[in-house]
Amino acid sequence: MNPVGIEWRFRRLSKMSASEVGWRISEHVRRKRWASRQVLPAASPRSWALRSATAPWDSARNAVFPTFPWAEVLRAVPSEARQQVIAAAEEVLAGRWELLGAVRQDMEDPDWFFDPVTGRRAPQVDYCFNVDHRCEDVTGNVKQIWELSRMHHLTVLAAAFALSGDERYAERTASHLRSWWAQNPFLSGVHWTSGIEAGLRLITWVWVRRLLDGWSGAGGLFERNDVALAQIWWHQHYLANFRSRGSSANNHVIAEAAGLLVAALAFDWFAESPLWREEATRVLEQELTSNTFPSGVNREMAFDYHGFVTELAVVAAAEADWNGHPLSDDLWTLLYRMFDVVAATVDVKLRPPRQGDGDNGRALVIDPSATGRSSGLLAIGESLFDAPGWWPRVRPTVTSTLLGTMAGRRAAAGQPERRPCHFTDAGLTLMRSSASDGEEIWCRCDAGPHGFLSIAAHAHADALAVEVRHDGIDVLADPGTYCYHGEPFWRSYFRSTLAHNTIEVGRRDQSTSGGPFLWTRHARSQLIELQTDEDGAVTMWTAEHDGYRSLAPPVVHRRSVRLASRLRRLEIVDCLETTGGHGFRMAFHLGPEMHARMVGHDVELSWSHGAFSRSATLFLPDGPTWSLSRGATDPILGWYSPRFGENHPAWAVIGEGVCNGDGIDTYTTVLQFHS
Repeated sequence: MNPVGIEWRFRRLSKMSASEVGWRISEHVRRKRWASRQVLPAASPRSWALRSATAPWDSARNAVFPTFPWAEVLRAVPSEARQQVIAAAEEVLAGRWELLGAVRQDMEDPDWFFDPVTGRRAPQVDYCFNVDHRCEDVTGNVKQIWELSRMHHLTVLAAAFALSGDERYAERTASHLRSWWAQNPFLSGVHWTSGIEAGLRLITWVWVRRLLDGWSGAGGLFERNDVALAQIWWHQHYLANFRSRGSSANNHVIAEAAGLLVAALAFDWFAESPLWREEATRVLEQELTSNTFPSGVNREMAFDYHGFVTELAVVAAAEADWNGHPLSDDLWTLLYRMFDVVAATVDVKLRPPRQGDGDNGRALVIDPSATGRSSGLLAIGESLFDAPGWWPRVRPTVTSTLLGTMAGRRAAAGQPERRPCHFTDAGLTLMRSSASDGEEIWCRCDAGPHGFLSIAAHAHADALAVEVRHDGIDVLADPGTYCYHGEPFWRSYFRSTLAHNTIEVGRRDQSTSGGPFLWTRHARSQLIELQTDEDGAVTMWTAEHDGYRSLAPPVVHRRSVRLASRLRRLEIVDCLETTGGHGFRMAFHLGPEMHARMVGHDVELSWSHGAFSRSATLFLPDGPTWSLSRGATDPILGWYSPRFGENHPAWAVIGEGVCNGDGIDTYTTVLQFHS
């Protein structure tokens, strides 16, 4: 099934500026011309010189990789973190590695082109720019295939070697690298179709080489290996010539620049290395600023990508410090704000908001997946900055210890004295109950931009949506993402207005989708009022959006949320302002741990909390007709995706009604938590 038809191409073209159209035409021509540079997998390494008598990487054959102070670092690694890394590496040696919800069982000798979800095998020999990676019939689930070739399992193996000295981990790492390098020469197959993948592989290879530094075979695997030198040069050459721009310059361009910078610094073996370093530094500084609000929130309005971009930036910045080419003070200041956002928005269990797309992308994986994204980021932040007292305390990780060694500590300028609860530029507001009032009630309210750039690729149609947790457990839940390619109906559902805790009017989304990563019309939200208590905590939030102004007659949705901490109550007041009789659906999606039953006009909620049980009542407004749905497929309704590639049934409370058309209809919902 291919989502990229002629209609999509016209819609995508409409979101580009004239200069971007011109650049894309020139890049298309360049891609056609580069077909003559393709190196086929069957070619011998001696013929990998891009049709020239001398390979461009010849000058690197006497290269030396800089040593790292392992004795100092290893003393600082906590015992628990060390054991977790070694346990994860043992799983890889046993042939197992989990990727996006699927467990690979072939990790002794993986097939780099096989998708375990669909059973398909992606093209290996085709010229990369002729491979339609968006079409599942061609590549299978390309995310599964690409994820394996990011080789995060190799940094875990290499870290286990560094921590234990056990050469089994180094030898398995070397065999996988040689396998991938041999099967994926320049511009052949699916792994050369995307710059973000090339950037992430370079970061992996730098860290594998660093972590294997005490192994006698490390130099022969990398700097004294013509195949490795060719691959490292090819990847940087590719990134220097094919960069995401214009309406596509989101997290992809950050990954491309970070990968090129890290490699140009650590593998500074080539004639082009200084030029690549300077260009990557310029792009990273420029694009990170472009991708980030001044407050530190990522502009994609997809919080998983906030974590991903933060990881990319800090890995690149630490590498630059270590190699004597530090990035600007302005970038480090922005990076601190990005960490500050993580610290300010996590709940009591260190879970970040679930907003917009998320594919669990990682820049550098050394600690196993059991280490949560936010706790791992906060550990890195604490190793680099003099964190304020309100940051949640976390344990150091192997990654935080390594990056802290490379970059040292910095004083953070302009630290807020207390935890921020509202980010004006991003339209992100957090309400929390007082610690003295019992277990945490955490509520996220959304009145921010729809997404980033003209296509808002990773946004969801979730204006004015709320997300509510009780002691870190989802009560009113954001559904997540589940998939990108291959399952268009599921992709559409998880991005839809109906799939979020807000109101859908006229059986249409607030914003208009033009494809799986394209929005052609963006709803605009605005904050109307905030009320705070004497400690600065938000107690009431009011906002509205214009996503239904194009209806005839138009509709304005306005929502107020009030948290009464001592009463353990959250009140949601929705107003639909219109003179027409539009149908609407109001949705409240429950977390996967919630048990729900209708009792009269209300919904009784219960869930387990360790050895105890908890309960709440959702008092629903009069007017709409209310029902419960769970795990429905025709149409899709009542699902929760805990992470990319996984999908589980969960209760959805749906109210269907019709606007009176006499001005303003008001609907009040109360979520009452019980002792």
